[in-house]
Amino acid sequence: MSMIQVTNLTFAYDGSYDTIFENVSFQLDTNWRLGFTGRNGRGKTTFLKLLLGQYEYSGSISASVDFDYFPYQIKDDTRLTSAIIEELCPEAEEWQVLRELSLLQVDETVLERSFNTLSNGEQCKVMLASMFLKENNFMLIDEPTNHLDAEGRASVSQYLKRKRGYILVSHDRAFLDDCVDHILSINKTNIEIQKGNFSSWWSNKQLQDQYELAENEKLKHDIKRLNEASKQTNHWSHEVEKTKNGSHNSGSKVDRGYVSHKAAKMMKRSKVLEKRQQNAIEEKSKLLKNVEASVPMKMTPLVYHKHQLVELNCVSIHYGEKQVTHDISFSIEQGDRIVITGKNGSGKSSLLKLIYGEPLSYSGTLQIASQLRMSYVSQQTAHLQGNLKDYARNEGLDEALFKSLLRKLDFSRDQFEKDMKHFSGGQKKKVLIAKSICEPAHLYIWDEPLNFIDVLSRMQIEEVLLDYEPTLLFVEHDRVFSDKIATKHVELDS
Repeated sequence: MSMIQVTNLTFAYDGSYDTIFENVSFQLDTNWRLGFTGRNGRGKTTFLKLLLGQYEYSGSISASVDFDYFPYQIKDDTRLTSAIIEELCPEAEEWQVLRELSLLQVDETVLERSFNTLSNGEQCKVMLASMFLKENNFMLIDEPTNHLDAEGRASVSQYLKRKRGYILVSHDRAFLDDCVDHILSINKTNIEIQKGNFSSWWSNKQLQDQYELAENEKLKHDIKRLNEASKQTNHWSHEVEKTKNGSHNSGSKVDRGYVSHKAAKMMKRSKVLEKRQQNAIEEKSKLLKNVEASVPMKMTPLVYHKHQLVELNCVSIHYGEKQVTHDISFSIEQGDRIVITGKNGSGKSSLLKLIYGEPLSYSGTLQIASQLRMSYVSQQTAHLQGNLKDYARNEGLDEALFKSLLRKLDFSRDQFEKDMKHFSGGQKKKVLIAKSICEPAHLYIWDEPLNFIDVLSRMQIEEVLLDYEPTLLFVEHDRVFSDKIATKHVELDS
């Protein structure tokens, strides 16, 4: 057993006023299977790159292990997969390579294929196998699930469950639950480590948040009560002060000793109240610093005048001579939330694009209700650039509503002035989701909308969909999300 020791880590990007980490200290056991979670933009990938020594920082990071990062940058992906594995881990023997591929349910024939001919899922698994062939390395695995279908996620989670010594960045709750034994979370004001999987961490966080909210409410009442008591005491003190010189009208003589004693008691009581009030204010200031606001969002789905919106009958999509879907038949009716499932390469994205109106070649019958308004979220975010104000205007969005949604998804106001090309992958995906939620539509079509999006934002998106019940056609490999949202399933054959 060895430790990774982080001491007084402080880091900010050059030219940025935002400090990503400030005097952060903690230690990690290199035998742990760590799940790494936190809102988009909080610094998860940045922390991994600090471990790799890619940025200068103040403080110290000490470790007796080498760090290895997923995904690898493959310089020439036209080479054979076997040659790439040999370059990544030259000391590995063939039987070891075959063992790791077998554990990941990858056919050994991939070794004799060019790496660029492998599916995204196969490439992901080959790189993971290469990582774990190395000895005395601590693995930094950054969002592998974005490249995996449901079947791939299941096999990779079982593979990682057998391994030790890694930090896994993932926003897939079921995936984290299956393969981690500790959670490393970046909160608003600190980093914390907790034993257990994501579900146990989330349950504990909810209990802590509820306690702090209740304690905050109690202290608010205490402060108000103490403030009123203090005012009353000051009033009494003032009344006592008036009696020191006696009442001129009554002609009575004042017992100055009694008045002084009473005034002293009033002063002492006032000091006690003041101290209790100050203590309550100090206690209150310690609360709510890491409570994540889950502000409800609104959307405006439209009601179509007919029940059936789309019908497909024996639809097959073709790219040249290649047929990517085979005889698909189903209908979309108002209020349906349909998840499209199937292996990578089975044509899920192509099907969504066809229904949305992209000019794809197909056979069979596709009927779409006339004047149907659709809102589409693409897998791709590379086209996003420029500022949010111009983007909202160009897309015909209500700028105030659009930015309000992004604020609820944890965008800071500073983000509104930045060029979108500098956003993280999760922030770019949130732009597309917020745009779609803004758009009044009869049918929402979302293609893997949750890629790169943090867990808490996923929960907010779930809530708005369940609250407003739009008609939705979507592809998503997050099992928890699909189970909560989908009312129907359509599975494609590969």
